[in-house]
Amino acid sequence: MIRFALWPLAVMTVLHRVFIKAVNGFVTDDYRPVYNASFQFLNGNPVYTANFDSVDPHYLYPPSGTLLIAPVAIIDYEKSRWLFILLNAIAILIAWYLLLKLFRYTVNSVAAPALLLAMFASETVINTLVFTNVNGCLLLGELVFLHLILARRDLWAGAVLGLTIAVKPTLAPLLLIAAARGQWKVFITAAGVPVALTAAAWPLMVDPEKFFTDVTPYLMETRDYFNSAIVGNAEYYGLPPWLTWGIRIVMGLIVLGTLWLLYRYYREDELFFVCTSAGVLLTAYYLLSSLGQMYYSMMLFPFLMTVVLRNSVLRNWPAWLAIFGFLSYDKWLSDRWQDVGRNLEYLRITFGWGLLLLVVFCVLGDRYLAARAAGTLDKGLDQDWMRTAPDPRGPVDAPDAATGGTPTAKGGAPGPAAANGTAATIEPAPPTAEVPAGHRP
Repeated sequence: MIRFALWPLAVMTVLHRVFIKAVNGFVTDDYRPVYNASFQFLNGNPVYTANFDSVDPHYLYPPSGTLLIAPVAIIDYEKSRWLFILLNAIAILIAWYLLLKLFRYTVNSVAAPALLLAMFASETVINTLVFTNVNGCLLLGELVFLHLILARRDLWAGAVLGLTIAVKPTLAPLLLIAAARGQWKVFITAAGVPVALTAAAWPLMVDPEKFFTDVTPYLMETRDYFNSAIVGNAEYYGLPPWLTWGIRIVMGLIVLGTLWLLYRYYREDELFFVCTSAGVLLTAYYLLSSLGQMYYSMMLFPFLMTVVLRNSVLRNWPAWLAIFGFLSYDKWLSDRWQDVGRNLEYLRITFGWGLLLLVVFCVLGDRYLAARAAGTLDKGLDQDWMRTAPDPRGPVDAPDAATGGTPTAKGGAPGPAAANGTAATIEPAPPTAEVPAGHRP
């Protein structure tokens, strides 16, 4: 019944976001500078000509990204923008499917329309489509990377991540996950792809060196507009440097503590470790670097999906209060209480990212202290009920009678284990009761 209700809501939301809201556009247009730079590149003219003194969107892609994205200027601007919106929408839909598959859900599950509706109702997807930027394609790259790295297909995982880095370094922190898992081959293609693309683009451009002499210094600066990183809001509100650095250092130490706990106690729980670590790394990157924008939060979808895991760190209300802060499309600007509304609107993303990192640290820290007090650190941080609870991701199939195999949950993952470590017993379903004529169950 819930599926029947959610599917039309999800489908109509997707259609509205893509064909109405995105096509209508907004005063912020991330696509125009990309199209103009691509047009100049195809015609042999300088690309890096932006005036960084203005607050308009600038073209900031490196030469490798310029080479990849240049075909968008083959046709006129309006049709090109429509196609780019469609490309991002398709990329997000494929990422949605891969996210379901990553957590062993099918399109027939209730999770499918619920996740689709949540994604296209979020600020990050809406503004990615409306502003027409490349984040949807980056999300797809992230999901493909996660699938490949979990499958230990290192060179392909690195190649996919390298393609995203060639355009924007948004996902570069994920390389630390490969390092933590000892998958060093990922670095070969992750570095090789952007280097090769840069080498290919360099002789084709008039001014490739300006990316390093003009654009890179600008990217290293802190701007006080459209910047939800700690330093961005600190600049806007005029905080003293010592306080800004103090906040960043404290949050950095919290992140390091979280990553140590994940690395020390959860490396063998691969799906939980990879997706949770990815969320922590990316959130920290957006919060602590020189630039963090709200729609970067799209890359946190795999982390948020870990809520379905038995040992998730997101099964508490403070985590979802934080998530509301950086995913909600609501505007908190108030005509009646202007100062309060402006502060809520400008700070909710920064506070949301910060609170999420605090929640993860506190949950893992509490598990560590409880396990140490109980003398069970050698067994990990999860409590007994987490290890033996039924898997919430779906029913468990009966064991294969021919092979005597272990029962598996739908999708091929091992089913929940009993308390003694043996396979869980599968109880037969009760017989279906007959329904009297004229009655509905």
